[in-house]
Amino acid sequence: MDSSELESDILRRVRALLRELDGHHPSCQSDRESHPCCPSSGMLRWTLHKRMDQNPRTSCVLVSILVKELERAERGDLRHYIIPLLHTLMYTLIQVRQHRGTAAGAAPGGHQRTGEATGATQNLEQPLRGSRAPGQPQAPCIPDELCARVYDFCKRLLTLPKPFCTIGLDYASRLQLERAAPGTLYQRTVISEQSLPSAAFPCQDRIFIFADPELLPEAICRALAMDTQAAQVSQSPRGCMSCVVTHALQAALGDTCDTAGLRARLQALPPGDVEHWFQQVVAAVEGSEGGSDRGQRTVQLERIYHSLLGSSPKGNAPQEGLQGTPLPSPNISFHLWTEDEQLWKELVLFLRPLSQSCEPEGLGQELEPMEMPDSLPGCGCCGQSRFSVLSTDSGIERDLPAPEEPCERSRLHRKGGIKKKPSPLDSVALLQAGGGKAPGKALGRAGMAPEPPAPLQRLHSARVVLLGDDRILGRLAQAFHSLRKREARRVFLTPRLDLQFYHIPVVPAQPQPSAAEHAGPEELCEVAGYLGRADPWYESNINTLCHMIPKLATMPSRALVTDLFLTDVIAYYARMGTQPVCFQVHSVKVLFQDPAQDPAEDVFLTELLTQVQDSPSPRELSTTKRKSTLDGPGMDLTVTYRRVVLSERQKELALSLRSSGLLMKAIPAEEAAGPGCLTVTITEIIRTSNLAGRSFSAVAHRFRTRSIKVRSAEQRPFTVRLDKDSRRTYRDVIGLEVSPCLEPSYCLQKTRTTKCSPEETEDVGLVKYLPKSLLLPINTFAGVIP
Repeated sequence: MDSSELESDILRRVRALLRELDGHHPSCQSDRESHPCCPSSGMLRWTLHKRMDQNPRTSCVLVSILVKELERAERGDLRHYIIPLLHTLMYTLIQVRQHRGTAAGAAPGGHQRTGEATGATQNLEQPLRGSRAPGQPQAPCIPDELCARVYDFCKRLLTLPKPFCTIGLDYASRLQLERAAPGTLYQRTVISEQSLPSAAFPCQDRIFIFADPELLPEAICRALAMDTQAAQVSQSPRGCMSCVVTHALQAALGDTCDTAGLRARLQALPPGDVEHWFQQVVAAVEGSEGGSDRGQRTVQLERIYHSLLGSSPKGNAPQEGLQGTPLPSPNISFHLWTEDEQLWKELVLFLRPLSQSCEPEGLGQELEPMEMPDSLPGCGCCGQSRFSVLSTDSGIERDLPAPEEPCERSRLHRKGGIKKKPSPLDSVALLQAGGGKAPGKALGRAGMAPEPPAPLQRLHSARVVLLGDDRILGRLAQAFHSLRKREARRVFLTPRLDLQFYHIPVVPAQPQPSAAEHAGPEELCEVAGYLGRADPWYESNINTLCHMIPKLATMPSRALVTDLFLTDVIAYYARMGTQPVCFQVHSVKVLFQDPAQDPAEDVFLTELLTQVQDSPSPRELSTTKRKSTLDGPGMDLTVTYRRVVLSERQKELALSLRSSGLLMKAIPAEEAAGPGCLTVTITEIIRTSNLAGRSFSAVAHRFRTRSIKVRSAEQRPFTVRLDKDSRRTYRDVIGLEVSPCLEPSYCLQKTRTTKCSPEETEDVGLVKYLPKSLLLPINTFAGVIP
């Protein structure tokens, strides 16, 4: 395929992707469900990027076409095209090196690079055509002028409302960094995702996939576990380090880089030498992050290149055409969610692996033993289930070892000194991060203000991907609330860990027996439906997996398809989905019929359903069976709620009626409503008398509220089910109270303020700076597009 045919083919695919976003080709939802490989936007996007990996020449043409389509969408005010095109473009730019253009038109050593024009009037089509001199394999490159057009486009997005300005600012910052030091985005992505050792960029990023084995069939869980394990086996630290070295030298040296010889040399080196050159390359690239001395960076990388290849002559590499360096798959771990505290345990072990648990500087000093769960496994060398540190300090000053500094300073340091009063701003920042105590006293030299402790940096990022329907999100809301309560008592994870949540809806072909009786596949994925209506790119790439994953997992030739497609889509979602949509978590207090039974407190995310209990207790049979028979079905309820109106004024209302049950929905049917209120539907039983006798009819009353109280007037029990999960069902309930769940750190600080000033009723001091409601963020590609 020549250049014109290649460009026409890619343009046709990009236009098909845009038509899919337009809704011109719904492609019949039934066709998508029956044909898992039907060309949806997500499949088209995956095909484009896979083709780029197989043929690096495609990436240059793809970038050029995407830039033109972005500018066309801007001129035509087609805003729903902008974010999908921009994500697709940036995902390509991460993997492709930048053409050095006029800033470094000459190759190191003063030789003009073959096939590249200099000057401001450089022909953009020339590098896109892939022209090269004989004997010089060329890596795919993007002209600097084309990157400048993308950068200017991102800056123009700053004049638009959210999420366009947010995404534009993020990508403009990345492009600025990439233009100053080409290859930096690729290098940082690989280092963080593979947890490679690097002092210059010590960041770690991991994807945790959680699936509930009771909600998904065993075949799906087994297939997903095999796919993620296969993706991890194919990636080794040595191979990832070699990719970083190769990509960085390609970006710095351009066409003079003998890619084939470099790869062969790195493959022949022992692992220790590969890591040595990896550290040298990372230090050179990160040292020029500010772009102040780009030429010095190029000289350093050229020196590394010649040290690796020795004195081999240039231009003797075989003619293999364009050679790219694909982005390795991220570090993905698959977990079956079988324990309530499993999420918190995995996050703790991510921050402090078991290999560090016996070190004095390990987890024992960061967490109190009482905060560690009893079931958290200990390290193999000490066989303990809790982390502890043995103190060897007798407390006597003369037992201290001989100091390396004057004794006077040691004595002053040990005795303490000035007690520093923490800054209110520091306390607010700490509480907003996760609650807990403000910074305590710090020790310093006599007569000098003590040095404040260095702020903790979030060097770890945990991307938790939830596979399933709304029921697993209900479990996530429970775990998130428990984590926030733990962090309010003793902050540990929050200041060190960037925790982000992702959701991929999966509904098996045949729903599990534990599914809600009256809930279909659409009703089980209300959160995903809301996210799809708010973000069309999420709808195209993620919601289409709802019925695709079960079909792919059971295909006979599954190994030929899913180990590439599923892991790639999950990686793309975790890398590019950075805009959260926040959902209000609601708390519920359940009152039981037995006065001796303490009320239960729980949280829910999507819905709460109450129904008349089918099997009444023996005591109720003796007192109310005759009355219920005469009065008909249902039970008498007293409902007190605050109605929400358009003016945002809350009006206290109360009603009494006979009802067969009520349903509280927290996810609105329209994205314009916003996930902040409860939509309550009460089914009232109306009795009518006529000549034929008595008859009963059902009338639905619907209203919106933020808090509600329900009581059974006749003490007849009913059941309460949370988040469509039959495992979270309460029986023998006679009352419940529902309200927005408060942030635990807010409650803790509010309690402290109330103890100090009991007469204060409004939020004062630090409390008014804290978030009041507990919101569960779920990441999408664009957030909520207005």
